[in-house]
Amino acid sequence: MRKYELKVAGLKRELPFVDISDELAFASFVVISDTELIERCAPLLAERIGECDAIVTAEAKGIALAYKISEILGLKEFIVARKSEKTYMHDTVEVPVKSITTASKQVLLLDGVDAGKIAGKNVCIIDDVVSTGESLNALERLVKAADAKVVKKACILAEGEAAERDDLIFLERLPLFRKVSEGEYEEIE
Repeated sequence: MRKYELKVAGLKRELPFVDISDELAFASFVVISDTELIERCAPLLAERIGECDAIVTAEAKGIALAYKISEILGLKEFIVARKSEKTYMHDTVEVPVKSITTASKQVLLLDGVDAGKIAGKNVCIIDDVVSTGESLNALERLVKAADAKVVKKACILAEGEAAERDDLIFLERLPLFRKVSEGEYEEIE
C-alpha cells in the first residue's frame, strides 16, 4: 500500500508513510488543522475521560484537541507544555523528552503560573497519537513535577504496542508498517 486509510470517528483519512528506518515506517497523522476530525473525536474522548480538574497537552499537535475537549468538559482553560522557553516564562518546570517523530532531543516546560494552576489538581493529559509513549511519559513527569496528579491519559490513536496499554483512553489503533519495496508498505501484525 502507498498510503494508509485510517477510519476514526466515522471519518476516513489517507495517511502518508514516513520511514523510521530502512525497514520500518509509521503512517503520519496530523490532526492540528483538521477541524472536522477534532469535532468528531473530541466528544467521544471527553465522554470517556469524564471528570477532571484540568487538561494538559504538549505543543503543538494536541492543542486544538485539548481546546475542544476542555470546552466540552466545561473547563475554562487548558494548559500547554511548551517545547522551548519563552521570554514571558518564569519559575519553569522542565523535563526532557525524546519522541519517535522528532529527530532531536527536546524538553517540555511549564511556566510557573501554569504549574501553579494545576498544583494539587487531578489532570488528564492529552496527545494526538501515542506510540512509544515517550512524549506522554514526559508530559506525566512534568505534571507530577508541578505537584499535580495524572488521573487520565487520552489520545485519538494508539500506535503499535501502545494499543495494548490499559492506562490509555484512545479511539483507534494505528499499526506500524514494514517497508516491502520503494513506496510500498505492509502492516505489521
